[in-house]
Amino acid sequence: MPTAHNPGPANVYLYGMIVLTTAHRLTGDYPEIDGYGEIEATHVVPGGETGNAALLLSEWGHRVKVGGPFLGRLTSDGVLGFLAQKGIDCSGLHFDPSFDGVRDLVIVGGKARTVFGQFGLFFRGPKRWAGAGRSDVAGADIVGIDPFFGEESIEVGRLCAELGRPYVTIDCEPDSALNRGAAATVVSNEYLRGHLAGASRDEALRTYVAECPGLVILTFGADEVLYGRKSGETHRIIPRRIEPKSTLGAGDAFRAGVIHGLFCGLGDEGVVRFAAATAACACLRFPMAHDPPGLEEIEAHSRPSDGCR
Repeated sequence: MPTAHNPGPANVYLYGMIVLTTAHRLTGDYPEIDGYGEIEATHVVPGGETGNAALLLSEWGHRVKVGGPFLGRLTSDGVLGFLAQKGIDCSGLHFDPSFDGVRDLVIVGGKARTVFGQFGLFFRGPKRWAGAGRSDVAGADIVGIDPFFGEESIEVGRLCAELGRPYVTIDCEPDSALNRGAAATVVSNEYLRGHLAGASRDEALRTYVAECPGLVILTFGADEVLYGRKSGETHRIIPRRIEPKSTLGAGDAFRAGVIHGLFCGLGDEGVVRFAAATAACACLRFPMAHDPPGLEEIEAHSRPSDGCR
């Protein structure tokens, strides 16, 4: 049913990273080196920035199509079987029989998580991803683009500009083609540490908004979120405090919230509040893929609190 946060379903095209994740949750905190951790639960689910965002957007009633990475012998059934059950269109994903596929292993203990991945397999040897079709972008109301697939990611942004489709991207350079065309760019603290390490948070935001025509959002885990536009001032929101079960997929959930909020016309503050609440709700479950938060829960978490400035 349409609501203030969900006026109706969108056609969403997501281009980017999808892997098969094995996630272990420990009974206690992550152990010290040479220590021991007891595994409490194990789940094998699709992951990656696009995989997690697709699960959430589909849960909220949007019609989602994904594209980009090749699937392989060890990942195809796990990814396609899971996503197809959620009604996600996976026809843009290709199977490479000469390729095992990319998997990652995640260990969650207390408030910490550690990822052990094979993402380098995408970039060693032959190209392990396909570009988007023009019809994929033309058929979308809004698009999400991961920057990881080089020229093909940039081409999706170019198609969006040509066809008048807004897009949301993540973790790219301030002067990149993707940031320069985005309706919204979300940049994580992890990315900033590696690319703008000498800049303050306010300086980093100003660097991004100087190049971006849309909304720029900088996230810092549980700390305040900074956001703004080229023509405006810096705004801050402090997310609600929670006791997380796992932070796995929190950033991916935030981006999904931005896509949804922009489509619904929530306004900049509303978009950021909804995205922050989505990330918080994702952190309250393990794994999120088996129990993605619905709109009612997220809306309850997104109401303003004393942390807003």
